[in-house]
Amino acid sequence: MAYAESPIGISLKPQHYSEILHDRPQIGWFELHPENYMSEGGESHRVLSAIADRYPLSFHSVGLSLGRAEGPDLTHLERLDRLCSDYDPCRVSDHLAWTSSGGTFFNDLLPFPYTQASLETFCNAVDLVQTRLGRRILVENPSQYAALDESEMAESDFLNALTRRSGCGLLLDLNNIYVCSQNLGFDPTTYLDAIDLSQVGEVHLAGHTCSEWMGRKILIDDHGSEVCSEVWSLFADLLNRIGPVSTLIEWDTDVPSLERLLQEAEKAQSYVRVCVAGGELRALAS
Repeated sequence: MAYAESPIGISLKPQHYSEILHDRPQIGWFELHPENYMSEGGESHRVLSAIADRYPLSFHSVGLSLGRAEGPDLTHLERLDRLCSDYDPCRVSDHLAWTSSGGTFFNDLLPFPYTQASLETFCNAVDLVQTRLGRRILVENPSQYAALDESEMAESDFLNALTRRSGCGLLLDLNNIYVCSQNLGFDPTTYLDAIDLSQVGEVHLAGHTCSEWMGRKILIDDHGSEVCSEVWSLFADLLNRIGPVSTLIEWDTDVPSLERLLQEAEKAQSYVRVCVAGGELRALAS
């Protein structure tokens, strides 16, 4: 899909199926969790096939468990491969995390220390997945709530080494960067300075909530609200650095109306229009 059409996508949610098929909204693409479509046949596949006939799809997996010591979940990988064959998504991604081990599955994206050993494990996992799927995948930077003392390197160094060694790309979640910066105490622009932005294949914009843990304020990456001004500022900074990039409005909890999602998408598109025209994006972010 050409950027002249729209690099902006939104999350695909079942409550919006009918409206999408009836109204055919002007949006660049839809992103979905393939785990929700790993059953055989049924109404969900009928609808997804109809949507796929009209829009590009991006598969954002949450179940490969790339960071676990025993390697990716091979059963899950086979199911993902079949879905890719059926729908030919424009992108496939997963997370810098692990989600299962020893037959136990966790409903969360769990962290691991950034060490040379974990880098080797993760590179091997990505290589296996890319070989099986026959395509490059993207790996998303996580949200974090506490630093792991066992880490031997910064997250940006880990991701840079991962992309260099495995050939995968980056799914850069700007909300996660902001959440981590507030929880761990660093300037989020230093993350953009450190990461190899040439490897970014997709960007996520999302909302978060504020909570309290052990007497201190923490931000929780819940994808349940509009994008905050600080994350829009990071988006402007990123576009100033690399230009237009496929960008998702990610909204997974307290899902709003399709109209509200499209409004957020239009705001992101307005940033892209200014970027393409050579305008100053910081004015939009203020």
